[in-house]
Amino acid sequence: MPNRPFLTAAFYKFVTLADYESRKEPLLALCEQRNVKGTILLAREGINSTIAGAPDDVHAVLAYLRSDPLLADLQHKESFAETAPFYRMKVRLKQEIVTMGVPGTAPTLIVGTYVKPEDWNALIADPDVVVVDTRNDYEVAIGTFRGAIDPNIRTFSELPAWTEKAEALRPDANGKKPKVAMFCTGGIRCEKSTAFMRAQGYDEVYHLEGGILKYLETVAPEQSLWDGTCFVFDERVSVDHGLTPGTHKLCRGCRMPLKDGAMESPLFELGVSCPRCHASTSEVQKNRARERQRQWELAKARGKAHIGEPMPPKATEPDTA
Repeated sequence: MPNRPFLTAAFYKFVTLADYESRKEPLLALCEQRNVKGTILLAREGINSTIAGAPDDVHAVLAYLRSDPLLADLQHKESFAETAPFYRMKVRLKQEIVTMGVPGTAPTLIVGTYVKPEDWNALIADPDVVVVDTRNDYEVAIGTFRGAIDPNIRTFSELPAWTEKAEALRPDANGKKPKVAMFCTGGIRCEKSTAFMRAQGYDEVYHLEGGILKYLETVAPEQSLWDGTCFVFDERVSVDHGLTPGTHKLCRGCRMPLKDGAMESPLFELGVSCPRCHASTSEVQKNRARERQRQWELAKARGKAHIGEPMPPKATEPDTA
């Protein structure tokens, strides 16, 4: 990929890592040595990550991880970009690699049925199947599967409460619970959500193997039931079929995709705010963002990369896979 020299690898695995804390430093050191950027989350329940860099360097990190018998079968998804998707390398220790906040939800013990991308269309076209998008509201807003229910949640940890109230998930007159198909960006959220649903007594629960990203990579556009584009948690912002970068821009204030027409709003300020977040940030925060934007523009004019002050944290940890 001579014109797209940066390889992005997204991966996760639910596996018991009793020594996850001691894994942080050697993993961070290797990534820094290989000039690999991105985020790796480590928890007792497993690993979740998206990293990017030169192909040889990214593959070296993957080979290091797979040298551990617990991660020997670690699978990853690849895409290429012209510019660096990340500017920093972070390895974080967490309670969960994707935060649901329901103790005992363990995909290593119980999980829904995996459905391959090429079989997904037939499943969600079944009128007896309730299709649920497990992602956050701002992700759903720019793309989802036809007929899918949007729970309208701000964070993944709100999903369990939504399932308790959702009319579509109620048992029928005979007490039988419906068939449920769930999906997310790369597979990790729907893997955990189907584990939760199984624990709640739903016997027929399915999820899209490899997530939306694998579907967009595998299924031809003319056969696709996907409408819109898929939000990703890196500088690409969104991807389309074939995992080609989409056209969405990111608000640097709230780190969410800009809605159509947002840049024409008087509440939009490049690098500072958008209509979604303008009212939720103080003038002090806006001034800090203005200075960060000014420094970025100066660095760009000099032909240098500017990392500067870290961006504000998102409402949730990235669904990096």
